[in-house]
Amino acid sequence: MDYSQTYYSNSLFESTGFLIFLFVYAIFSIIVLWKVFVKSGIPGWWSIIPFANWYKMFELYWAKGKGFMFILLFIPIANIIISIMLYSKMAKSFGKGGGFAVGLILLNIVFMPILAFGDASYIGPDGIPIYNKE
Repeated sequence: MDYSQTYYSNSLFESTGFLIFLFVYAIFSIIVLWKVFVKSGIPGWWSIIPFANWYKMFELYWAKGKGFMFILLFIPIANIIISIMLYSKMAKSFGKGGGFAVGLILLNIVFMPILAFGDASYIGPDGIPIYNKE
């Protein structure tokens, strides 16, 4: 008996199609976050820098001086709660309600592009308008 067979792995992570999907998803996510940052009034290149983009999100949507709170994302259970709070504050900052916040939390891949490419405009941290003193 000849037991020498060639072993072909059909692992999902080794397939070329999955890697292409991951690459396209990463590029799409960067474009969407870039557009959200531009709508918020800061340069879009902040969306490319890891950890700095989370710092800017906390700074924008929690109010000034709260950017350091992104460190709480490194605490295992607290990161879930803090992320939920961040997305609800993000929805408020763009004038959206609680339903949109739930959408951002549960279906981020759908609701972030709606926020980025829709007609929503940045109001201010927690939905409180920022008035220019000019």
